[in-house]
Amino acid sequence: MHLSDFDYALPPDLIAQEPLADRSGSRMLVLDRAKQRFEDRSFSDLPNLLDRGDLLVLNNTRVFPARLLGRRRGTGAQPIGKGNPAAREYLTGEVELLLTRRESEDVWQGLVHPGRKIRTGEVLAFGEDELEAEVLDRGARGVRRVRLIPRAGERPAAARPAGADLVASLFDSTSIATRFAPAGAGAVGPEIDRLIDRLGHVPLPPYIHRADQPQDRETYQTVYAKVRGAVAAPTAGLHFTPHILSALGARGIETAEITLHVGPGTFRPVQVENVEEHRMEPETFEVSEEAASRINPALSKGRRVVAAGTTCVRTLEHAARVAAKREGGASAGAPHIEAGGGETNLFIYPGFEFRAVGALLTNFHLPRSTLLMLVSAFAGRELVLRAYEHAVEQRYRFYSYGDCMLVL
Repeated sequence: MHLSDFDYALPPDLIAQEPLADRSGSRMLVLDRAKQRFEDRSFSDLPNLLDRGDLLVLNNTRVFPARLLGRRRGTGAQPIGKGNPAAREYLTGEVELLLTRRESEDVWQGLVHPGRKIRTGEVLAFGEDELEAEVLDRGARGVRRVRLIPRAGERPAAARPAGADLVASLFDSTSIATRFAPAGAGAVGPEIDRLIDRLGHVPLPPYIHRADQPQDRETYQTVYAKVRGAVAAPTAGLHFTPHILSALGARGIETAEITLHVGPGTFRPVQVENVEEHRMEPETFEVSEEAASRINPALSKGRRVVAAGTTCVRTLEHAARVAAKREGGASAGAPHIEAGGGETNLFIYPGFEFRAVGALLTNFHLPRSTLLMLVSAFAGRELVLRAYEHAVEQRYRFYSYGDCMLVL
């Protein structure tokens, strides 16, 4: 299967740059797989389009302001020749650190930009005299391990580096993270989170061509977000409101919440022409016992499980495969999932056998992306591409802040 099989033309002006004032006011293209047709509806129609007894699965991950903007301190940096008059300016130039995954209370994986010249031991500074980050090491795809060090109250103001709330230093080269160290007594994690929340920016997707705004902290977040850890929102969930959730419940549609922390890999382009050769980056997930206690009875009774987003699909199908593998790969009887957590790099593309998911709510995805491949695996590539062509003709809004599609 070729990467070019998942291409389509999208006018740039259809890429939504702002959310709607009313989350649930989005348009929704409904695909009927059995009848091989689609129709234009509104997201507010969702409760009436699902059946009583359906189980809707939501991803409750919470996006945190993972994008830190600061400057190099020149500390631990590779020196530049004295004959270069721009050396001092270069060594203290602007820098961006995107925190991608927490390893422990004070250690994170992250991406530094521009990062080519930044080496182990270099110090980066963010904000005003509260936190710094030291580069610990470099791993694959430019990912770094960094130690973030809260500085407020650690030493007299006169002895602190000017204009540094948070300092990051880059570590060693085999693991890949950012580390935040304590400023004094007390738990490290809450203090670091407080500083990240105050200094950080919402990591909007690269196709949103504007700086983040304060309101993005709310609008680029589902109304049911609980578990902090994502650097990108599960965007199919952005359409839900408390009113829609209440209407679903009133219709007899049960919900269950799972967690998959969306990482930056969701925006990375596929680099191979043969789709089968692509490897997904792992993402952290959790399926609680409570969620499994709702999902498994639905599966055993043949009730439809509706996934709100591709992140839910990957989590549910991973958990179903874990359960089947534990039973020796048996496929007889009703499928079920296994509670637990860990990482998944499950790659879903046409030919994939779905075991848990019976319907899918999803946004419109980038050409040649793994997300479009997943939807194509679920609904059929030809039907999906025809639906996308229709959505372009009807001027649907695309991507994270855009409209959505329900596949039944």
